Amino acid sequence: MFDAQCDLAALVYERQQDPDAVLRGFAADVNARGCRVVGMVQAGRCADSSLSAVLLHNGEKLLLAQDFDPAAQGCRLDLARLQNAGERIAGALAHGADLLIINRFGKRERDGKGLSHLIERALDADIPVVIAVGKDHFADWVRFAGGMSVKLGCERDALDAWWSGISAGHAQPAAGSHPTVCELLK
Repeated sequence: MFDAQCDLAALVYERQQDPDAVLRGFAADVNARGCRVVGMVQAGRCADSSLSAVLLHNGEKLLLAQDFDPAAQGCRLDLARLQNAGERIAGALAHGADLLIINRFGKRERDGKGLSHLIERALDADIPVVIAVGKDHFADWVRFAGGMSVKLGCERDALDAWWSGISAGHAQPAAGSHPTVCELLK
């Protein structure tokens, strides 16, 4: 699944950092430049009923939390809702994308579940991927990615530099084809 040519980046964050704000601003700017960003960015907190995500290709907000249960503790992620979000992202990917953003790498992705199938699908289609990875999950990420990813600090400058480098490499349209707006801007 992963090789030395893949465009895969882990935005590694500490507990006190907000990867969602970094990814949200980055996605908005890349979209504003005429590129098509697909994926989702988390909104709300995992440990309460506000857990949700925003789909980057259309701005729709999806609830990801389980229905409120006062006895529940820990992460309240509803797996069926996550799967539904994944299906919606897969449908958007099928219509083409310049970049896939996945909000988190967690234990489900580590085990080959969650949204991990979207990473494989994007890389197979030569679509770059960036994913937020908590520092405490980074060793699992390295195993999952086979060591074939770029490690970025949770800073907008690092993300912009990565995108600038990889988007330039994707700006070579096939002979006889017409370049897309994104290809021209890269």
